[in-house]
Amino acid sequence: MSVLAVLDPAVAVAHTAVTALAQVLPTALAIVLFTVAVRLALHPLARAAARGEKARARLAPRVAELNKKYKNRPEKLREALAELYREEQASPFAGCLPMLLQLPFFSVMYRLFTTPNDLQDHTLFGVPLGLHVGSAHGAGQLAVFGLLYAALAAVGYVNFRRARRATAAQATPQPGAGLLPYLSFGSVLFAALVPVAAALYVVTTSVWSTTERAWLHRGGTPAPAAALVL
Repeated sequence: MSVLAVLDPAVAVAHTAVTALAQVLPTALAIVLFTVAVRLALHPLARAAARGEKARARLAPRVAELNKKYKNRPEKLREALAELYREEQASPFAGCLPMLLQLPFFSVMYRLFTTPNDLQDHTLFGVPLGLHVGSAHGAGQLAVFGLLYAALAAVGYVNFRRARRATAAQATPQPGAGLLPYLSFGSVLFAALVPVAAALYVVTTSVWSTTERAWLHRGGTPAPAAALVL
């Protein structure tokens, strides 16, 4: 039994919602609209996470100075950092909790669109939503997969460039930071392992995430590179 089976009651509710939409809309479009609705509901958490990221970025130079000043005095360093965050009314973990709170919702949608169910009996341009790329045959089916992967690659490229700029802007890059931008293309590899329904969800949520982060971080410092590939 999958560890995600604990989410099945929530998955059943989500399935009912998508099925209701599919009564009046094509199922593929119902998946897109349901994903957008969930991401819109989660937007306040995304805003809170962005505020936390900005706070950490703003304080990063001062944190680096304290780490250098007290590198051989860990107790004094902890006190200095605690005082800094207290003065700035910030937290080193600001933004982490809102991101964690979103994970159950993403897990529910992942399970809904990857577990075999009646939604996958419908089609996208004639391609069954439950079909995997390895079982595709004919130019038409391969073209649909190609379009989905191309969309994800385009989104990945946007995130790659943004992550490269964020990494270059770091005063003291973390070990392995140069590799993080390439994780932006991970969604393409993930989509190749799941059926069309899940790939369509990944495209929708990736486009939303990229647009949302660009808007939340507009006119300010780039979002941390690691966060851009989530």
